[in-house]
Amino acid sequence: MTTLETPGPTIGVVGGGQLGRMLAEAAAPLGVELVVLDPTPDCPAAPVARDQIVADFDDEAGIRELAARSDVLTFEIELADQMVLDRVSEDSGTPVHPKPSTLETIHDKLVQKRELADAGIPVPPFRKVEDADAVRAAIDDYGAPVMLKARTGGYDGRGNVPVESKDEAEDALESVAGPAMVEAFVDFEREVSVIAAKGDGEIATFPIGENVHEAEILRETIVPAGSIEAVTEKARDVAADVLDVMDGRGVYGIELFETTDGEILLNEIAPRPHNSGHWTIEGAQSSQFEQHVRAVLGWPLAATDLRAPTVSKNLLADVEEPRDAALCGVDRILETPGANLHWYGKRQARPLRKMGHVTLTARGDESTDGLLETARGLVASVTFTDE
Repeated sequence: MTTLETPGPTIGVVGGGQLGRMLAEAAAPLGVELVVLDPTPDCPAAPVARDQIVADFDDEAGIRELAARSDVLTFEIELADQMVLDRVSEDSGTPVHPKPSTLETIHDKLVQKRELADAGIPVPPFRKVEDADAVRAAIDDYGAPVMLKARTGGYDGRGNVPVESKDEAEDALESVAGPAMVEAFVDFEREVSVIAAKGDGEIATFPIGENVHEAEILRETIVPAGSIEAVTEKARDVAADVLDVMDGRGVYGIELFETTDGEILLNEIAPRPHNSGHWTIEGAQSSQFEQHVRAVLGWPLAATDLRAPTVSKNLLADVEEPRDAALCGVDRILETPGANLHWYGKRQARPLRKMGHVTLTARGDESTDGLLETARGLVASVTFTDE
C-alpha cells in the first residue's frame, strides 16, 4: 500500500537539464521532491527542483551525496557513469532505476544492438567497423548510403553520420572520432517512437508518435502517427519485447522505423524520458515524466490514453554563434488557443540547441495536418536573434 506523507519521497536525478526540469514539475503534484546533480550551476532543473548538487555526472563524491539525500536514484542523461552508480547503490543501499546494467548496455550502441538482436528484436543489419575499408565493405554489402554511428557518447542524434559513398568513408570516421559501428540505411515510410513505462510488474505504453528529423535532430512529433493499426500493434509488440530486455523500472524512449512494406525495425533506445514524448504533457492522460516518477518509486502507473490529437515542435536556437538566450516574439504562441509553450531555462543559445518546445492539441475536429501547419507557423514567428 502506497502512503503519502510530508515530506514525501525524494528522487535523486543525475542530470539537471530540461528533462530534469520537467520531471520536477511532474513530481511536485504527487508530493515527490527532486534533488538533481549537474555540473552547470543553476541548471535548467534548479528553479523547480528541491536542490542541486553541482558536480560532474561521474563525480563519485557528488553521487554519494545525492544517494544519501534520496530514496531512489535515476538519470536523465546517458552520460551518467554506470559503474559509479552501481558502486554507490551497493554501498548506500539506495536503489537505481533503470538499473546501471541497462545503462551499460545502452552506452555502447554495438553492444545494445547485439543484445537486442540476440533477443529476437528486429533491427537493421549492422556491424562493427574499425577503419575506412570496413565502412566501404559495408557499403558493398548493404548498399549506399549507410549510417555510421559512434558507439559511445552519442545521443539525440549526436554521433550519427550518413555515408553516401565510399569516398566519404574516411572523413566520416574521422568525424565520429572513436569506436564506431555501421548500419544499413532503412528505406522507411516514417520514423515512429513508443514511450513505454516499466513499473513494478506492469508496463504502460503511450500512443505511437510519428517523428520528423532533420540533420539527425528531432524537429516534430505528431500523435497519432499515420501508421495503420496493424503496424502500430507491431510497434507496441516490439516495445514490449524491448522492455523485457531492459533491467529496471522507468520510462524508455524506443525509436523505431516503419518500413515501406509495413515492418517495424528498432533504431535506438533511451533509458529515460525522451524528446519524442514531450507531447504527453498536454496530449495524454498522464505525462511521460509523471510515469517515470511513479515507475522509479515502484508506484502504480497512470493511464496513457490520448486526450486529443497533438503535435509537438522543438524550439531550436537559430543563431550562428553562442549568445545569451532570449526568445523574441512569443506573443503569438501565447495567444493561440490550444498552444502550450515550454521554455527550458537554458542561459545560453547555441546553434540548433534545444531551447524549448511548443505543443498544440486539437480543439474539436482539428486534424494533425492542421495542427502541424499551425505549429510550424508559430515556431517560425519567433527568433533567438535580435536582427
